[in-house]
Amino acid sequence: MSPLTAFTNGIYKENPIFRLVLGLCPTIAVSLAVSNGIGMGLAATFVLVGSNLIISLLRKLIPSEIRIPCFIVVIATFVTIVDLTMEAYLPQLHQVLGVFVPLIVVNCIILARAEAFASKNGPGASIMDGLGMGLGFTLALAAISIIREPLGTGVIFAAPDLGFDGIRLFPAEYAASVVTQPVGGFIIFGLLLGLVNLITMKKNDKHGC
Repeated sequence: MSPLTAFTNGIYKENPIFRLVLGLCPTIAVSLAVSNGIGMGLAATFVLVGSNLIISLLRKLIPSEIRIPCFIVVIATFVTIVDLTMEAYLPQLHQVLGVFVPLIVVNCIILARAEAFASKNGPGASIMDGLGMGLGFTLALAAISIIREPLGTGVIFAAPDLGFDGIRLFPAEYAASVVTQPVGGFIIFGLLLGLVNLITMKKNDKHGC
């Protein structure tokens, strides 16, 4: 697979949220604000790119019998870097994301790419695969967040770590608090998933697939 194809697959064709339906636990938990979604997405992207690169470089040296533990060690190293960096420079975002940053270690998206792609392809394609998957994950989180944040709080684009309180769209008393609950997150996700599937079906029908 070419690096360009590996990159574009993660954005739409194999989008981890809307096409593969992976990583829903952190998706629903952190998509309460656009800044949270983007922060989580960029953290996962860094881990994906770094772990894909190292695993690809070491793929011929890692015995198949212990490949999963080895992958976890590599992934955990990059997660630790992200966790400590966010704690030092983005403390409020780190506090909001909480346990979901360390849990990137066992995120099925990260491990799936290590097993299915990086362990079987060269460094260039593996980097682009990690970048594409990470960008696709970030865009999906942002899409869900950009609906949940204003509906649930009346504010959009709040970024406490940057000293920005966001843009007030309507008074807080008119906000739908259910949107900030897990059930609200799943409803928004389901509607967006249906929209993506509808677009895909129409695209396939147009091309006679």
